[in-house]
Amino acid sequence: MLPWKRVLRPLAALLLSAAAVTLPATAAHADTAVHTGWNDYSCKPSAAHPRPVVLVHGTLGNSVDNWLGFAPYLEARGYCVFSLDYGQLPGVPVFHGLGPIDQSAAQLSAFVDQVRSATGAAKVDLVGHSQGGMMPRYYLKFLGGAAKVGSLVGIAPDNHGATLSGLTNLLPYFPGAEDLVKATTPGLADQIPGSAFLTKLNAGGDTVPGVHYTVIATQYDEVATPWRSQYLSGSDVRNVLLQDLCPLDLSEHLAIALTDRITFHEVANALDPAHATPTTCASAID
Repeated sequence: MLPWKRVLRPLAALLLSAAAVTLPATAAHADTAVHTGWNDYSCKPSAAHPRPVVLVHGTLGNSVDNWLGFAPYLEARGYCVFSLDYGQLPGVPVFHGLGPIDQSAAQLSAFVDQVRSATGAAKVDLVGHSQGGMMPRYYLKFLGGAAKVGSLVGIAPDNHGATLSGLTNLLPYFPGAEDLVKATTPGLADQIPGSAFLTKLNAGGDTVPGVHYTVIATQYDEVATPWRSQYLSGSDVRNVLLQDLCPLDLSEHLAIALTDRITFHEVANALDPAHATPTTCASAID
């Protein structure tokens, strides 16, 4: 192997490690985790919450670990809740969201149809974390999803790419590095600012008519950086900075989706704006 290739492989590993550094400790057990309540295909949406909620995990996440805090929160409030695994690579268990993002969007499309068929709901709402908040926009824009979705709520979504606190800016200094990342983990390459995928996704505007968009960001994000790049532009968009709701909240990229009940409360407001209540620091004990 040429010396420069010896450098590139550790760099690719570093990119993976940076994204995974704060994954929940239960990740290694995701394949054997038991769903207790969500992904219940006998659940029928209520009049109060007529749209099932589909949860879309982030890069290196999965359908269980990403939502151990939030799925029960929604269930307790009367929602039918579902989550999927997407972006699997052959021979890579547990850590998903690494495959080509357009293919992941097709997996989401099939899953939404499955949920709609089981529940009888005409539309679902989507809540996604990180890549899971951005990838559904491809489904909405190119795969007919806008007719099947009421709202998309992105928690720390990398809507315009993720620099990993500037780490991706090092790629040009290693000839062939980006090609290596693209070949081994295409889902990561698609999230590099300026990628062909993101260029296509954002061309012609961030949103599509008929869908309500909410983005919840944290100024302490270390992955989807700079954090303002998470925001969307459009006529039916609400961009929210977590610290504007509670200045004391120090949640970063993972905690904002995994454990932050202030975020949970604001997502619930986005899903049911007619019954929204103010989100404050006190929402942490709601």
